[in-house]
Amino acid sequence: MTRGAKDTGKRVKTAKGRTASQVRWLERQLNDPYVKQAKADGYRSRAAYKLIELDEKFGLLKNATRVVDLGIAPGGWSQVVRAKKPKAEVVGIDLLPVEPLDGVTIFQMDFMADEAPALLAEALGGPPDLVMSDMAANTVGHKQTDHLRTMGLVEAGAWFAVENLAPGGAFVAKVLAGGTDTDLLALLKRHFATVKHAKPPASRKGSSEWYVIAQGFKG
Repeated sequence: MTRGAKDTGKRVKTAKGRTASQVRWLERQLNDPYVKQAKADGYRSRAAYKLIELDEKFGLLKNATRVVDLGIAPGGWSQVVRAKKPKAEVVGIDLLPVEPLDGVTIFQMDFMADEAPALLAEALGGPPDLVMSDMAANTVGHKQTDHLRTMGLVEAGAWFAVENLAPGGAFVAKVLAGGTDTDLLALLKRHFATVKHAKPPASRKGSSEWYVIAQGFKG
């Protein structure tokens, strides 16, 4: 910012009981154009624009008739699917409670539970064309541990995709800085025609998140 320029960003006063990190998060939310746009467009979270931007680049929803949303809360990604593909069957799962979404079947349970994959597949009524995952493990503050826990979820999502996708289907998942682990990348390259990484503009610059996009499922 040039000297003398007016700072129009909103500031949050440090209140009793509010930590410095909470203040920074609130300021970021108040000044985030994607947060404001999400409210204006009726999306439940700014994350909706990550899928919109990934779809614009990779055409993820072009042939989607059955979609699985892993880590659906609060529902922004499924909202995008329903907006772009209103006739698509959509099934989501999350540990957190999710307000009902028109046309979306939602399970509140752990995706890592043994019975979860079969429930999702049965509810969908046929093989999905797209498996999408915005899942991330709750952080414990230890970088390596947080990375391993999140990548464990990504790997579980990838195996679900490999075992259930229709031919030609796609898998998109949030990964962390450094991209997809070697073994997981090998799995995806073995089963998909193309595997790429991308960081959509809606993903905050300071965030460590990237997305892996695997398309053209070969079985």
